[in-house]
Amino acid sequence: MNVESTDFQKMVVLIDADNTQLSKLEAMLHEVSAYGRIVVKKAYGNWKKRVLAKWEDEIKRLAIKAEQQFDYVAGKNTSDIAIVIDAMDLLNTGMYDAFVIVSSDSDFTPLAVRLKESGIYVIGVGEKKTPEAFCSACDDFIYLEYLDTAKEEEKKEKNGKKKEQKPRREEKGEPLTLRVGYLDPDISEIHNLFHIAYDKFQDDDGFAPLTAAGNYIKRVKPEFNTKSYGFSKLSDMIKAFPELYEVKRYTAGSSSIMLYRCR
Repeated sequence: MNVESTDFQKMVVLIDADNTQLSKLEAMLHEVSAYGRIVVKKAYGNWKKRVLAKWEDEIKRLAIKAEQQFDYVAGKNTSDIAIVIDAMDLLNTGMYDAFVIVSSDSDFTPLAVRLKESGIYVIGVGEKKTPEAFCSACDDFIYLEYLDTAKEEEKKEKNGKKKEQKPRREEKGEPLTLRVGYLDPDISEIHNLFHIAYDKFQDDDGFAPLTAAGNYIKRVKPEFNTKSYGFSKLSDMIKAFPELYEVKRYTAGSSSIMLYRCR
């Protein structure tokens, strides 16, 4: 997938809570954010169910609107019908250019087909057990099993697969650089997002546009500001870590684009 060519401006994310892994929810939103700007996020389920009790804190934290769906018949949830109705209502507004359906249920196959027929880009997200029909009905399908959660990333770091970047000294005995970015414990999260963006946006030469990475980081972490890390702009920030990134500038006419590659 060439993510750059699918930079949508108004995306809808509809989540079937009964058929989605809560532990992958944030990682899923990060992955989907690479496609464009999410403007609608809704999760559907009977929140009175004990099995969905842990969802409340997470959907509040991720600013997802919870849609209550009562089970009118024992053993049969009504979330799929509610999602279809809302999807068609949103489609008819003509405001949205991409829909993300988060479920492993094949019942959403007709909805995906209908949305595509209306010129909408459809992204499906589900487990590997998702029936092929639903996967094939989407323009793109993301398997939850392939998404690393924050806890999984933290475990990798503890196992030594990812090394924490420490402040550099100009010479032994000299004081650490005054840039607070080197000292902020959250800087490792930004490095991780730079790597994720690189994997998504790199070209055939192995470089990715820095602007694309910056846009992705802002979508995933809206509060991100380079000044919080002691840098006036994104290019200054990435240049400060030559041991992690190779940076070059591409010029075409009057335009100049900064590119980077993860080492």
